[in-house]
Amino acid sequence: MPHIYIVTDCEFDGPIPGTHSMLSFASVAVSESGQILGEFEAVLEPLEGAARDPVTTAFWQAHPQAFAAATENPEPAAEVMARFVTWVKAFKAEPIFAAHPVALDGPWLDHYLKRFTGRPLYQGPWIADRLFRHPPLCILSLVAGATGRKPWECDIAHYPREWLGNVPHTHRAIDDARGYANLLHFFLTRREAGGGYRPLLS
Repeated sequence: MPHIYIVTDCEFDGPIPGTHSMLSFASVAVSESGQILGEFEAVLEPLEGAARDPVTTAFWQAHPQAFAAATENPEPAAEVMARFVTWVKAFKAEPIFAAHPVALDGPWLDHYLKRFTGRPLYQGPWIADRLFRHPPLCILSLVAGATGRKPWECDIAHYPREWLGNVPHTHRAIDDARGYANLLHFFLTRREAGGGYRPLLS
């Protein structure tokens, strides 16, 4: 079967999945050759009993348009996650979860998948009916390895805009997922073409 990357960005109201809530998330499906195959976007109702983190709340107050996009017309989390599983499976491919960095967004998807679908983000090869059949891909680490940059240099503030497909990083989940999908596309297609990479821009 072909492989696809499910490039995902999450927005949340605090740092701890479960203690805090995921407000919204979006995913872009990218083929092995770097082609965009589809998108998923959802706003979720807060978890029962969860609280908002004051520091994260202050961040959202500084980005009111992004906060509005992350909180308008929320749906029950169980319905969203069930729909997400159906969307991933519909590609008839072996999906690989990807995020920039996976250490930030991965725990959120893992928590919500386990809580509402009984499926952790990564299941070992002994599980026959896996949603994601391979370990998650960290796009930040991919960029670091491909370019020789230090991990702390792998940030949207240091990337040429064309690497992100000139998509602004707005903190709206679908915008940011599209930018990271373009970033993955850039490195996948440059790899296939045997191209080089531009140095870090100051």
